[in-house]
Amino acid sequence: MPLRRLARSFALTIITLGVTASTLAVAPAHAVEQGDDRPSAFAMSESQFKKYEQSAAARRQRAAQRFEARLQSAKQTALSQRGDVYSYGAAGPNAFDCSGLVYYSYRRAGFDVPRTSGAQAAFTHRVAKQDMRPGDLMFFHAGGAVYHAAIFLGFQNGHAMMVHSPGSGRRVTVAAPWTSSWFGGTLR
Repeated sequence: MPLRRLARSFALTIITLGVTASTLAVAPAHAVEQGDDRPSAFAMSESQFKKYEQSAAARRQRAAQRFEARLQSAKQTALSQRGDVYSYGAAGPNAFDCSGLVYYSYRRAGFDVPRTSGAQAAFTHRVAKQDMRPGDLMFFHAGGAVYHAAIFLGFQNGHAMMVHSPGSGRRVTVAAPWTSSWFGGTLR
């Protein structure tokens, strides 16, 4: 029997028997073939499906909270480095260049970020300045190249504030940007 006629026959049988879609338990073919043990929406009652969705939403919320806690941990690690000296190519624990501070802080919080500011910028997702959250990253650029990285702390009196390792002869500090030529990046 051709597949189309078989499908029509199956649908007519369901209608004839008075079976509703909410009581029919049909597993998708891929679930049977691959041994997928996820609950199928077709095999659940409406109340079971709502409970499953609520459980999934709760898991997503807990994951988001853990992620935010890791971001805050990275920010706090960077803030605890205030006063450490700048040293080109250094990534801690007592001396840092700009991307080394980001690398050290985020690695300690469990993020697998690259080592250089250009690679870090490429690794993140761009975010509008007004949408940035504490723990996001700031990337300074000139001529299309990223030359400095910092950790965003928030806005204060209309100015972005950051913790960064500014350059030779300076120490890790909290400051406002000296230029508007920067963009935001996020790991969210």
